[in-house]
Order: sequence, then structure tokens, then C-alpha cells
Amino acid sequence: MTPCFIAEVSSNHHRDLGRCLQLIDTAAEIGCDGVKFQLFKIDELFAPEILAKSQMHRQRKKWELPLEFLPDLAAHCRDKGLLFSCTPFYLAAVEELYPFVEFYKIASYELLWDELLTACARTGKPLVLSTGMATLPEIAHAVAVILKALPRNTGTVVRESDLPFLTLLHCVSGYPVPENQCNLAVIETLRHCAAGQSNTIKVGWSDHSVSMAVIFRAVNKWNASMIEFHLDLDGQGAEFDSGHCWLPEQMGRVIAKIRNEKSEIPGHSSVSEYLMDGTGEKQPAPVELADLDWRADPSDGLRPLKYIRITWNG
Repeated sequence: MTPCFIAEVSSNHHRDLGRCLQLIDTAAEIGCDGVKFQLFKIDELFAPEILAKSQMHRQRKKWELPLEFLPDLAAHCRDKGLLFSCTPFYLAAVEELYPFVEFYKIASYELLWDELLTACARTGKPLVLSTGMATLPEIAHAVAVILKALPRNTGTVVRESDLPFLTLLHCVSGYPVPENQCNLAVIETLRHCAAGQSNTIKVGWSDHSVSMAVIFRAVNKWNASMIEFHLDLDGQGAEFDSGHCWLPEQMGRVIAKIRNEKSEIPGHSSVSEYLMDGTGEKQPAPVELADLDWRADPSDGLRPLKYIRITWNG
């Protein structure tokens, strides 16, 4: 069984509806199963103390997805036979997205925010949760919060797709992440962790490596049920220069090979498969340490953690 491929548009859309639709078209052309956008407001993403001091963070306002695009994006995905998803980064976004999305995605930076986890789970729609920077106890807590919030009457659970009610994505929140820090064996660690709470939770890989070898290894060795990757059209997206976005022809080759081949497919890599696999211990990777404290604080859902806001000077 081949994995579900989800193209993450991130902020590569330029706030241009035409470019958004082109990204959806491209995702369909290269064989994706779904497309995901992000719905955030800078004033509700970063703490006011940070925005007051940082022009760089204030400038990210131009990365916001216009709310009025949602009906067109959802309809275009349906026309192309793709799942439409979006990450809510503020609580009201959960309700704003409800009429349109087949599933919600929660980003690694918001994993500690119980209120957001609960709001998404209560909708009954499938939920995908990235686990970058998180420890196993943090992940176990998040899963418990989600399970507790699921509608008690299973007949009300929305099933607009074949996705399970929860998919955990192993993720290394480095941009880009070196192949030798991917620690792909964590996919199996998460699978065992999830099995203790529900046998219907699936596990996949959210990619920041832009490595064909890493994707093949995640699928063929570790049986990732979902592959999420960042897609840009032409190298002109706002996030492309960070080095974690795939171009269509690159990912198109990966998807075609995985869908058409049954045997192990060699990918070009600068490290051994052993180094890609790592130890399987779920803990922050070296490339993630700088962002660890920039996760959303559980008390208010704003980034970074509160104790950082007091002393941060840019």
C-alpha cells in the first residue's frame, strides 16, 4: 500500500489566488493525494513583545493566506480529486476552516497547545499532527488530549476521506534537515507509542530534507502511511530559499517511482541508510534546538514560550 502524499504550500502562494490554484493543479499533476495550506494571523501567531521588537516577524504578515480564498481552494481541490487541508494557527480558524477542509493539520510548533488540539478533535474530522521537537511524553500527552476530545457518538465523526482519525507525523523541524539527523526509526517508535492508545492511529513522515533517499527509506523501510512535503512551483516562493521545499519535477519523480515500483528503490544520498535511520529515540535533533523554545506557549497559544519573551531582544 503506497502512502498518501500531501503537498504543503506553506507561504509559497504570494497571497495570489491564481498561484494558489496553480499549486493545486501542479500537486494533482505530480500524483499527490492532497494539498495543505496554512491559516494564520501574525498578530495571533507571535506574542506582542516579539512583534514590537522584530520587523522580520512583522513582515511575515504578507505571508498570510486571505480567508476569502478558502471556498475557491476547497472547490478546486475537489475538482482535481484532491483532499483539501489547512493548518489552523489561532482558535477561531478551526471554525473558519470547518466547512472546507477534509482534515485538520496541527504544526509541530503548536503541539503543546491543548486548547487547539481539543478544538480540532471536537469537530470529528481527521487530524494530522506533526511531532517535530517533541519528546515522547509530550506526544503521548497530545494524543491523550485528542482522544479525550473526540465526539462520544462515533456516528457524528466526519469521514470525508479514507484517513484515520489521527495520523502522527515524525518530523524534524530543521529547515532544511540534514539526512543524518532525520532519525527515521522514530516512525516505528511512534507506531509503538500510538498502539498503546489506539490501533487506528497511523504514522508518517513530514519532510524537510528534500532528499529522495530519505523519502524512499521512510516508505520502504519504515512504512510511512503519509508523506507531507513542502511544494514550490518555481523557486520563487517565500520559503524556497530556506532549502526545505521541493520543486514539482523532483517530487513527481519520487511519487512515480514509489507508486510504480514494489522493490526497494535506491536514492542518491550523501550518508548511509544507517545514519538516516538514527537511533529511534524521540528527542529534539541538533538542528531543532534553536527553535525549541519558539513553540507556542500552552497558556495562550502564542510563540515563543513565555519565559523567552521577557528576555528576547532580536
